Amino acid sequence: MSKIIAISDIHGEYDKLCAVLNKLSPEKNDTIVFCGDYIDRGKKSKEVVDKIIDMQNYCNCVYLKGSHEYAMMHANSDSYYHYLFWNYGGDSTAESYGSFENIMKIHGDFFNSLKYYHIIGNYLFIHAGIKIGVPLEEQDEVDMVYIRQAFYNHKHNMKYKIIFGHTEFDTPQIWDDKICIDTGCGKYKNAPLTALVIENGEEYFVNSL
Repeated sequence: MSKIIAISDIHGEYDKLCAVLNKLSPEKNDTIVFCGDYIDRGKKSKEVVDKIIDMQNYCNCVYLKGSHEYAMMHANSDSYYHYLFWNYGGDSTAESYGSFENIMKIHGDFFNSLKYYHIIGNYLFIHAGIKIGVPLEEQDEVDMVYIRQAFYNHKHNMKYKIIFGHTEFDTPQIWDDKICIDTGCGKYKNAPLTALVIENGEEYFVNSL
């Protein structure tokens, strides 16, 4: 049976990404949903993006937009996102690419193609979450990549189980209606990268440790 895999908040930690992928050994019919925040903080943002793009050669891949990609793509046009990008690890990303300008020159097509959410069966994958009570088609882009407590502290009324990252916890957080898989990779030196695997109706976690 094919697997559905969710990975979020890699943050330039190429070695941790490789460790998780080696454990998962995805096959042709498996699907990996990458839930955003590929860049910033860690030293190898370019290598991370190259790797996740390359994974299309081995399995099905879906790429979502995270808050750090959103900030990077608005950094030159909005002073607030300029501040967020450069003060939350953007310097490491620019160094990885050789310059800030090189980010979009090298991977512009990839970043411009990122989705805000993806649905597979009974699961909805997203970077940060949703605004409770707002229909999916009316959700604000900023909420989908930045929302925190207003989402995860409350039950939502959608028919999907929502898989998300963005807010780091020491371990994956499991609620009846949602699962957070951000375990602090890139933000804390010894924090693992954690993947959620959905297989044969079961959910389990694989991390880089």
